[in-house]
Amino acid sequence: MSPSRSNVSVRKQKNRKKEEQRENQQLASQWKSLQQNEEEASGEAEAGSQTQESTQEQAKAVESANTFRTSRQATTRFLANSQYFTIAIYVIAVVAIAAVIFKAIISLDQTITWIKNVLNVLMPFIIGFLIAFILNPAVKMFCRLLQKHTKIRKKGVIKGIAIAITYIILLGLVLVSVFGVVPQIVNSLTDLINSALTVIPQSASEFNQFLTQLHERFPSLDISAIQDAMDNMLPSILNYIRDFASNIVPTLYSLSMSIMQLLLNLVIALIVSIYILMDKKILLGTVKASIYAFLPQKRIPYIMDTLKECNDIFGGFVIGKAIDSLIIGVLCFIVMTILRLPYTLLISLIVGITNMIPYFGPFIGAVPGAIVMLMVSPLKAVIFIIMIFALQQFDGLYLGPKILGQSVGLRPLWIIVAITIGGSIAGVLGMFLGVPIMAVLRYLVMRTLKQRLEEREVKDIERFHLD
Repeated sequence: MSPSRSNVSVRKQKNRKKEEQRENQQLASQWKSLQQNEEEASGEAEAGSQTQESTQEQAKAVESANTFRTSRQATTRFLANSQYFTIAIYVIAVVAIAAVIFKAIISLDQTITWIKNVLNVLMPFIIGFLIAFILNPAVKMFCRLLQKHTKIRKKGVIKGIAIAITYIILLGLVLVSVFGVVPQIVNSLTDLINSALTVIPQSASEFNQFLTQLHERFPSLDISAIQDAMDNMLPSILNYIRDFASNIVPTLYSLSMSIMQLLLNLVIALIVSIYILMDKKILLGTVKASIYAFLPQKRIPYIMDTLKECNDIFGGFVIGKAIDSLIIGVLCFIVMTILRLPYTLLISLIVGITNMIPYFGPFIGAVPGAIVMLMVSPLKAVIFIIMIFALQQFDGLYLGPKILGQSVGLRPLWIIVAITIGGSIAGVLGMFLGVPIMAVLRYLVMRTLKQRLEEREVKDIERFHLD
């Protein structure tokens, strides 16, 4: 091989090796040794000695470098990639959630039963959370009063005294209700049963006289079917009432067991609520620490603002509706007393409790009261219905907006859905809590939709009626 050709070959090899050096900087050490070999080879070529041997050494060096680079690339294919790992975790989570949802929909009855069982187990804790949630404003008020009017400066002592005062007042109200209200309710129920045993036969006799007179005036009118139905229905009603009275002992036993279970749950709930109020800052701190530890930093202000708004919606409804229902119950008692209607305490209690359920609560509370009044006197039943209608108009048009404001903001359709689903899962408590939970879900959905529309720069968002 001539020296000129050897020089050309050496220059090509130099260029090729320089390109390989730019492609992979990790081979710097090998490239340095290779360059030394190339310089020696070029010196030997210029001297005209052992050209072929230097060319073979260069070829071996190039081959070793290419082999090392190939093995390096094959190794990098199996290195950990955090992006792919995150995608894999998301895929597994989505598949698992989809499988759970599919299983829950396929076995809907079992799912509802499981949810009810879980709620029964967690009910003392749920009630305890609600008690703490409702009593928290009172505890804050007593804390401010103690800081202002006493010389106590330790916050823990002030908070303990405020919680003690709050629960003493609550216990006093419970004792007044047990020893003052419950006996009157029992007497009212007893009088109601006794009056039913006398009023029902009397009403049936008067109705039969009416049918007889109607038949005398209109002989062609066939009323035998109505008379037979009345004759068969009256003994059935009387037998049912007598059976109920005779089975009062087992009924009272089962009722007492239910009351004992309820009292046990209430005791556990009270203890849970006390600990929640005492450790409120620790619990909130744990929640905030979890948010700051696991969620993206730039999303934390948005998340904290959203949680604050959800707390305002839920708390505004629960506390506001409790105050509103208390006022309505007291007003019902006062108005019924002025109108001299019977069973004032029993009916006022029913109206106040059922008023906690939005929209349908007033109607649910009015039906048993109207039936009771109808058994006493049809005129009093009409007066009671007019009174309830006026009271609910006052609540809906003036008192409710003043206390609740726009804390819920739900359309009637969504309130019906919330009450139906909540009632089927957790009974009366579910009917009450279903509305604020639905309001919170609606707020989250609407806020997410607004944010997405703003990110896409959609104009005239008001046309979507997201408020």
